[in-house]
Amino acid sequence: MKKTVNTFRDAKANGQKVTMLTAYDYSTAKMMEEVGVDSILVGDSLGNVMLGYEDTVSVTMEDMIHHCKAVKRGAPNTLVVCDMPFMSYQTSVYDGVVNAGRLMKEGRANAVKLEGGTGVAPVIKAIVDAGIPVCAHIGLTPQSINAFGGYKVQGKDTAAAKKLVEDALAVQEAGAFAVVLECVPSKLAKYVTEKLHITTIGIGAGNDTDGQVLVYADMLAMFSDYKPKFVKHFANVGEEMKKGIKGYIDEVTAGSYPAEEHGYSIADEVMEEIQK
Repeated sequence: MKKTVNTFRDAKANGQKVTMLTAYDYSTAKMMEEVGVDSILVGDSLGNVMLGYEDTVSVTMEDMIHHCKAVKRGAPNTLVVCDMPFMSYQTSVYDGVVNAGRLMKEGRANAVKLEGGTGVAPVIKAIVDAGIPVCAHIGLTPQSINAFGGYKVQGKDTAAAKKLVEDALAVQEAGAFAVVLECVPSKLAKYVTEKLHITTIGIGAGNDTDGQVLVYADMLAMFSDYKPKFVKHFANVGEEMKKGIKGYIDEVTAGSYPAEEHGYSIADEVMEEIQK
């Protein structure tokens, strides 16, 4: 069955959890669809895990479109949400709508995601009015990491907690169908989830949100530059990959791979003819 924004709405209404993972390529997206993930986020986290950037600020529209197209080809029946990169919507409402449209038309996304609360509510409203579903993102917003002074939990004091609730209500009012809550205290995330009628997706926000999202390279132990507190390794794929690569290197250098069964045969008479 095709997953859409209604999958999120129905799950919230029925008290069912929704699942979201990041993916950036065809093969990974295909596997995720085969096992039934509800949504794939083509996150600007690709800057860190795929392109080796220190942060997400350097990611471009062309990067997002390129990877989103690949993901959608691998997961045609999954709700694919594509991040709007830094400065693709902060400059003006007009730029936000145009760039969201590009992610839909060129990237083949089913929805877009952008960071911010009250400040970007007018952009969210304009994009939604243009017929494009929007997932909001509040709390720790990685594109603003320079303003935050690092990766820190958000909403811990009274003023910050009130601001986060205000942001959540603002993006809901603007028309977002879901909101990611990143690095938010668990009790605050629970309060926001109960207050909203749209879906909340947690990442470092406890277990009382309507769903969860993780970077797939984190949860499979493929990305080792750092490990956030909220990440659980569901499989140690990184070590298995290194083991497989090392095995390949050892066998090639030893001359044991490829073996005879990995090659193709030719008739002896053909070889005799060409050697005359």
